[in-house]
Amino acid sequence: MTLKLYIKTFGCQMNEYDSSKMADVLKSSHDLQLTETAEEADVLLLNTCSVRENAQEKVFHQLGRWREWKKARPHLVIGVGGCVASQEGETIFRRAPYVDIVFGPQTLHRLPRLLDAVQRQRASVIQRKRAHIMDISFPEIEKFDNLPTPCVKGPTALVSVMEGCSRYCTFCVVPYTRGEEVSRPLEDVLREVAQLARQGVREVTLLGQNVNAYQGMMADGDYADLALLITYVAAIEGIVRVRYTTSHPAEFSDSLIDVYAHVPQLVSHVHLPVQSGSDRILKLMKRGYTAQEYVDKMRRLRALRPDITLSSDFIIGFPGETDSDFEATLQLIDTIGFDRSFSFIYSPRPGTPAAGLPDDVSLDVKKARLARVQERINKHATVIATAMIGTVQQVLVEQRNADGSMSGLAENNRAVHFTGNIALIGQLVDVRITEALPSSLRGEWINAPQAEGFDAAAQVLPTAMPHNRSNVL
Repeated sequence: MTLKLYIKTFGCQMNEYDSSKMADVLKSSHDLQLTETAEEADVLLLNTCSVRENAQEKVFHQLGRWREWKKARPHLVIGVGGCVASQEGETIFRRAPYVDIVFGPQTLHRLPRLLDAVQRQRASVIQRKRAHIMDISFPEIEKFDNLPTPCVKGPTALVSVMEGCSRYCTFCVVPYTRGEEVSRPLEDVLREVAQLARQGVREVTLLGQNVNAYQGMMADGDYADLALLITYVAAIEGIVRVRYTTSHPAEFSDSLIDVYAHVPQLVSHVHLPVQSGSDRILKLMKRGYTAQEYVDKMRRLRALRPDITLSSDFIIGFPGETDSDFEATLQLIDTIGFDRSFSFIYSPRPGTPAAGLPDDVSLDVKKARLARVQERINKHATVIATAMIGTVQQVLVEQRNADGSMSGLAENNRAVHFTGNIALIGQLVDVRITEALPSSLRGEWINAPQAEGFDAAAQVLPTAMPHNRSNVL
């Protein structure tokens, strides 16, 4: 009988990447078949995120639902991975003793051994005693050295190029849950991208918690930065687009800006979290730049790519944020003209320096500020989306929708829907934009390229996340 695996993922693209690798490694080692139906799984995994408030409670709430299943099916294996696992460790076993495995972001490649250890302990311990297996260590680059050959079904893929973060912003738990920065060797990344390209991947997104701090060892002992990595990735046959996320403004180097001038495969979209427009708040956050320095870098970028779109993250209501601080954030939004934002009310994370800062701003004020930020950014997005009507956009076709239309991402990260045929999946096509919708675009296909060796009819692809666009700076 074939055993089945279900993975529930919280959080960022890095976690999505990690979940895909969990599935790969357990398929390779134990022939576990991934399922989208949790109720039929033999192994249930939670890949967790601890960036926002109540992340831990979401995890235990989900585990509580699974507890009843385990009562009915004692053979069921339940595992918790990701950042909450790294942060909470043994606490997970104490609060949810029916959990079998706790593993960190850096030890997912050890899942086969952890699963085997559970089975051995179950066979040897006394009746009713739980088998608790935990590995939340930080073995650095070992994770990447022990993952199976990537296998994808679709024209896009995520490629993790580094782990961890060494910035230690006062609000952030990432350095504590994923460790400090460790970059994969340049050749390892290029080898993985080349393998993906041979499988039909046309667009890769280079991932890292602080991806533009990448320093990958080269064969000659020197180090490649992200700009050089992008240049090499773009030269791999079959790769027509390169993206990267998530960047830190303090690491947004001259070489990274300059690469936009000579690598056309690098898309004209950047996600660069600024967090606040107030220099006082940025200093309290330990971000390492001023609002003007951020603006200057984005102006240089737009001088090279006038059509580039910018998205960002904002933390609203950081401890001590005044009306003046908040107005500086609104001013920065208007100066840049952000494409989209991930905006959240500040939530203290246990163990971080900011958690101890005094905070006299009421929740109602914070909610009102968040609403104003989102309204302001949506206004910019609507203006620029409307201006796109009548333009021709290159779209990398990713899927056929339930209504029979095709869709994919334009270079600026907006979803575009149009009438076409399934043979276009994996191809870049020209689409004239005819309508701007709240979170996507609609258009008409104006050319008919041939499929280039990509078996689109066999693919079942996920729905692409729509993105907004703006261009003010």
